Amino acid sequence: MSQFYRREFTDTEGRFSLQTIVPGLYPGRTRHIHVKVQAPNGPILTTQVYFPGEPANSDDFLFQPSLLIAMKETSGARIGRFDFVVKTA
Repeated sequence: MSQFYRREFTDTEGRFSLQTIVPGLYPGRTRHIHVKVQAPNGPILTTQVYFPGEPANSDDFLFQPSLLIAMKETSGARIGRFDFVVKTA
């Protein structure tokens, strides 16, 4: 299994963009992306985000509907959005 790592920083409004491929399937899990989010000097939020409409979502023991990425189709590409909310000082 290949693993990829990428560090992103937000702009002054807390926005960032990530371009990637939809992950492949592996036994026992649905498609998902691992994420760590941290506000400056804050605790790290470690979670996963999931893709809507995946048949394996209902069978994945870690799946949570609140972690679904909002997806839309545009010009042959799928665009997703997920808003992370972290507490800052």
